[in-house]
Amino acid sequence: MAGFLQQVIEGLGAGAIYASLALALVLIHRFTGIVNFAQGELAMFSTYVAWQFTAAGLPFWAALPLTLAVSFAGGMLIERVVIRPVEGAPELTVVIVTVGLFIFVNAAAGWIWSFLIKDFPNPFPVGAVEAGGLTVSHSTLGVLAVVGAVMGLLYLLFRHTKVGLGMRAVAADPVSARLVGVRVGRTLALGWGLAATVGAVSGVLVAPLLFLEPNMMGGVLIYAFAAATLGGFDSPGGAVVGGLVVGVAETLAGAYVGFVGSDLKVGVPLAVILCVLLLRPQGLFGRAAVERA
Repeated sequence: MAGFLQQVIEGLGAGAIYASLALALVLIHRFTGIVNFAQGELAMFSTYVAWQFTAAGLPFWAALPLTLAVSFAGGMLIERVVIRPVEGAPELTVVIVTVGLFIFVNAAAGWIWSFLIKDFPNPFPVGAVEAGGLTVSHSTLGVLAVVGAVMGLLYLLFRHTKVGLGMRAVAADPVSARLVGVRVGRTLALGWGLAATVGAVSGVLVAPLLFLEPNMMGGVLIYAFAAATLGGFDSPGGAVVGGLVVGVAETLAGAYVGFVGSDLKVGVPLAVILCVLLLRPQGLFGRAAVERA
């Protein structure tokens, strides 16, 4: 039993990282209806920015807020320069634009910082907490705490601020929001900036577990898509729950399903996506679209 609980704890740590990137995907989809295939690459680019700050001599916890500020500004700039010109275009056009953004950001990171692997500092102390036969690393505890703090701040933003109220109005009905005086264009830019900031958190959290290189977020993006699909693309809370469930499912499958092992764990999120799309396309916490005849 202790071994099972140990695997669950490790899965929660991985799932929290997936949840943060899934949350960024859901935020953009709620505000604009766009599925941003470049979200992982934007997180990777932000992680390189954080690495650059630390390489220049800044402590990690001083570099982090600067990185988040750069990510926020970058997200708003991308919405204004890349996304807004195709606003209202067919869905396939928007998909192609985000895939093109994926390729561009990946190539830009390789051009600026090279494709050589780099070490990224771990912001959490080495060691673990032991209790009841279970071992929980400080890194896992730190990741869970950071993602929990992000969720709490987003809740306060959306529920208790004027900006958050405007963002909720735009997400619900942009036409009506514009009629009551909400500046929809600026709000959409804020949404992209916020999503880029949340995505940057996932990149900074996963980099110490992997090596920093331009393709590091490819696998994480697959898990994030599975989490957002499971929780529902219109439910931020569902994205977090979905990320935790996917992380635990992946870890348990790797540990207890013989033919999966460590090599086929990437098949777990793909299986989750397929099952959800077949059984409940709107996700566990999403709302099904209803059209009147």
